[in-house]
Amino acid sequence: MKLRPYQQEVARAVLDSVQQGKGLTFSVEIARQGGKNELSAHLEVLLLTLYMAAGGSLVKCSPTFKPQTIISMQRLKERLDEFGFDGIYHTEMGYIISLGSAREVFLSAEESSSVVGHTADILLEIDESQDVSKEKYTKEFRPMGSSTNVTTIHYGTTWDDATLLEEIKQTNLELEKKDGIKRHFRYDWQEVARYNKEYGNYVKAERARLGENHPLFRTQYALLPISGGGGFLSRQQILSMLGSHVRLREPQGGSIYIAGIDLAGEKEQDRETALMAAKPKVDSTVITIAAVDRSQSSQVRVVEPTLRVTEQYQWTGTPHSQLYAQMVSILRKWDCQRIVVDSTGIGQPIASFLRKELGPRVKPFVFTQKSKSDMAFEFLAFVNSGRLKLYRLDGSQEYKETMFQFEKARAQYRPNQTMNFYVDPQEGHDDFLMSLALLVIGARDFKPRQAKGFQLVVA
Repeated sequence: MKLRPYQQEVARAVLDSVQQGKGLTFSVEIARQGGKNELSAHLEVLLLTLYMAAGGSLVKCSPTFKPQTIISMQRLKERLDEFGFDGIYHTEMGYIISLGSAREVFLSAEESSSVVGHTADILLEIDESQDVSKEKYTKEFRPMGSSTNVTTIHYGTTWDDATLLEEIKQTNLELEKKDGIKRHFRYDWQEVARYNKEYGNYVKAERARLGENHPLFRTQYALLPISGGGGFLSRQQILSMLGSHVRLREPQGGSIYIAGIDLAGEKEQDRETALMAAKPKVDSTVITIAAVDRSQSSQVRVVEPTLRVTEQYQWTGTPHSQLYAQMVSILRKWDCQRIVVDSTGIGQPIASFLRKELGPRVKPFVFTQKSKSDMAFEFLAFVNSGRLKLYRLDGSQEYKETMFQFEKARAQYRPNQTMNFYVDPQEGHDDFLMSLALLVIGARDFKPRQAKGFQLVVA
């Protein structure tokens, strides 16, 4: 089987535990796209082959049935075909693959899934263990191998110190100190790159794009856990956003502008936080305008946009209906080619109005747990790579409030590998921060309009 040395190391340890009946529990952290799924599929083929006459069961669980469990099943089928078992193995009930008398059962670890009654006597696999509930694993999956002292393997990438994977990892490290048996295997992106130069080049580009301290780079490539929460932006990150360009009151010829609009009003996912505040949250409607520059980085293989914030507008306590004409006038004045507007809840009719007046350049954005998490990761990528710059200090109230919100912003990391960012309502508001984040979403895949016409080609 074509496995890299680090994959072979894990495979040998697992095979030894299975064949010797040791019943060890392993934890395996491999950097994203480093071959974790291939290792799992090859192990499954090997064990199904070894036990196809004697019989027995492997059980593999994934955080979701669609798509993760289905992808795992398809990958195993492909590997069985490659090794000449096409037409010999069988699929049963839509979630079991059998080879001779041996079989593998694929299950979902979703909270609502019914998995009780299955037995694992060859191997128990927990895929993406960091996303599996500790309670679900302890009550429903772990007992599947109790009567057979089954070997168990947890695969995944790190997240924070409260996940199932991290708990298994720490237990394994303590056991290793006592008996010297290696149970935890960790291969970060640098280890994977030793055997795949192109992979190394790709991850280096991701490091330049995201920044070395970006949560996704730290957890998925460097395999370093993050804390459960804390400040969203470090002092160094805030300093990196301080630009040297002057604030503009009028657009400059030749520049391309986009806008982010955060509307006053409670965000859907922030209601619980707002209810905890001593006073109701009264924030502002904020429009942030930025010029989009596209430059080729020597470190990044693609052209990435850079945002230079040029102007900010703020209205506090003004009904949305009274702002329509002003907002349209401002956006037309700057000829913004993309306008991302908060369309959560009461923001939906405002977004619809702006789209009717300004056309498809207006992009509504609905705040959900998932969309806000994606926004947070993208915002940090722009900050860490130096692609978001505020105008030069001018002593304005808008500048002061922006800096205040940078300093007060908090991060909350969730077990499902999503994050929230906000300013505690008891301390202030986050309207300028959200307007900037909406601006970043607008720049993510932005392509300026180009004039259409004839082009003279000289042969």
